[in-house]
Amino acid sequence: MPNFKYKARDKFAKPVSGTTVAESQTEAVKKLQDMGYTVVSMVQAAEFEASQILGRLGNRVTLPEVSTFTRQLYSLQKAGLTLLSSLEAIALQSDNRYFRMVIEEMARDIRGGVNFSEALKKHPHIFDDVYVSMIKAAESGGLMADILGRLSELIERQIDTRARIKAATRYPIIAFCVLCLGFLVVVTFVIPRFSTLYGQFNVALPLPTRILIGINLVIQKYWYLLILALGGVIYGFIRLINSSFGRPVWDNFRLKVPVFGPLVTLLTVSRFARVTAILMKSGVPILDILDLVGNTTGNIIIKRAILNIKQSVNQGQGMSEPMKVSGLFPPVVIQMVYAGEQTGRVDDLLLSVADYYDRETEYMIKNLTTYIEPLLIFFLACGVLVMALAIFLPMWNLIKVFRPG
Repeated sequence: MPNFKYKARDKFAKPVSGTTVAESQTEAVKKLQDMGYTVVSMVQAAEFEASQILGRLGNRVTLPEVSTFTRQLYSLQKAGLTLLSSLEAIALQSDNRYFRMVIEEMARDIRGGVNFSEALKKHPHIFDDVYVSMIKAAESGGLMADILGRLSELIERQIDTRARIKAATRYPIIAFCVLCLGFLVVVTFVIPRFSTLYGQFNVALPLPTRILIGINLVIQKYWYLLILALGGVIYGFIRLINSSFGRPVWDNFRLKVPVFGPLVTLLTVSRFARVTAILMKSGVPILDILDLVGNTTGNIIIKRAILNIKQSVNQGQGMSEPMKVSGLFPPVVIQMVYAGEQTGRVDDLLLSVADYYDRETEYMIKNLTTYIEPLLIFFLACGVLVMALAIFLPMWNLIKVFRPG
């Protein structure tokens, strides 16, 4: 629905201004009149507000900032402040200029008669569908503080998981970058000097040395073609994984790849169980929950499985059977869901499943470096071996040349 900017006067003739959402200008005027305002002027707002324009120019809101916003809003709501007062207070404390403008926009929208969930929905790059749906459920059930607390816990778990994965993969990434840097130094500076030296003697260079010399010549003469080729490969790969053919293949590979595939599955199952349970406790209908969870998985294979579960629930057949058929959910999850369907406690049992898989995920992330180390050592050894052979084999050949016959 379009936004309308208005100037009006309240019942005390005090000037007020803001924005409101309505199907038409006539409906917007009527909505304001019902609120006791006398409309002075009204125009349809531009499609993008200032904060959205800033967002397009590169300003971003990080997940920790969303977590802080949610935690502050929860505390203020629990203390008894109105939603509008809470947003205005949080906006004053925000260090992110772009996020501050977003919060101020939401406050203006609420002042203009828009629901909080509708105001959040205007900023999907900050607040995802799960966030908006839980706030919508809070509005209908009058449980704003309670649901904000659940949202805050959900986001904090997500932040903690990301931080632990980054910490576990930091060492392998640094080691790989050092290897690449060393290879570049050898190819660019060391090998050309050896090539000049060996060229003075009638000595056949070993294969590893010739390979690195060839790489050096290609980099020096055709570096621009390499950059274009690399850009083309990256562009083609992105197009492929976003196509209807390539996306399922890529997402299936992500689930099957050693080490990281099981981790992705654990994270997905844990998120599915926890979000579904929280939304069920918040009063969101199960069909809407499955739609939301399917759209936020980021994996089309899992999304299809969840849509099959939705179809089964819609036909009155339950969730456990299609979960079993998909082959994506471990037996313990299927058994817990089945038991929950029989006892009417699906939400409680799903929370237990989420807690269990959170512990499994934490253990796997803690040992992630251990799992990666054999593969990392293999690649490091291969790289060092190639560079060592390329440098030292020609030296041995020269020793043979200068050795007295």
